[in-house]
Amino acid sequence: MPGRYLIVFFILLVSTITQAQPRTQYGRTQPFKVVGFYTAKNDPAHISFVHEANRWLAKMGTEHGFRYDSTSNWADLNASFLANYQVVVFLDTRPEKPEQRAAFQTYLEGGGAWLGFHFAAFALTPSTYPQNWDWYHNQLLGSGQYGSNTWRPTAAILHVEDPTHPVTKGLPTTFQSTPNEWYRWQNDLRQNPDIDILLAIDAKSFPLGTGPKPHEIWHSGYYPVVWTNRKYRMLYVNMGHNDIDYENKTNRELSSSFQSPAQNQLIVNGLLWLGRKQ
Repeated sequence: MPGRYLIVFFILLVSTITQAQPRTQYGRTQPFKVVGFYTAKNDPAHISFVHEANRWLAKMGTEHGFRYDSTSNWADLNASFLANYQVVVFLDTRPEKPEQRAAFQTYLEGGGAWLGFHFAAFALTPSTYPQNWDWYHNQLLGSGQYGSNTWRPTAAILHVEDPTHPVTKGLPTTFQSTPNEWYRWQNDLRQNPDIDILLAIDAKSFPLGTGPKPHEIWHSGYYPVVWTNRKYRMLYVNMGHNDIDYENKTNRELSSSFQSPAQNQLIVNGLLWLGRKQ
């Protein structure tokens, strides 16, 4: 009899410990690791976003069970370094050296995950960031070159295009973003069968932008702002450009990219989806 009671006690103890483990909406308890790459030079709005994002992502990691590191050393974009992380984030720019690009492509094709913000998708020939990386801009992102943008940075009403995706789970059908510079792209992502558009600018946002140049104000059209590529574990979000006091040359921050609860939830959902592989 004592042996029987001991077995019952052991079963109850194991059950109690298992139930006490922190669970997630994706059913895994193991933490994962995220690393953010950034440049943070030249444009004050991008610099502002990078520093704000690094603080916010570290805080979200503590709250949601992942570890967040960051580096401005793009030479770290190599196989041995990336092997330590389940998710790579590009906060502003992209890698430029062939060996860094090759390492990143191998990482994604081997099952690694990637989240890109705003300027990470920018490419324009001729410019400092020409479209000279076909795999990244045409195959992975699918967007091709940058086409144009709105100005000033303005909040928009965003529409959830795919409410069944884990990244949009719990989001309202429409919600207001934080101020942002919105991009238009060369390619029509709706024509790409590999692309799943998750969010687009809602028609209620028009006119979007304040100018002063007329072409910087959008009055109609279809503009995807968040999407994923079904062939990879990736997510691109167009947000990531704070409003800055350029006119008075103070470079004072006039907005934050993390003041919209729904937009914040979108990003956290995205990181959990990428990091937990479900």
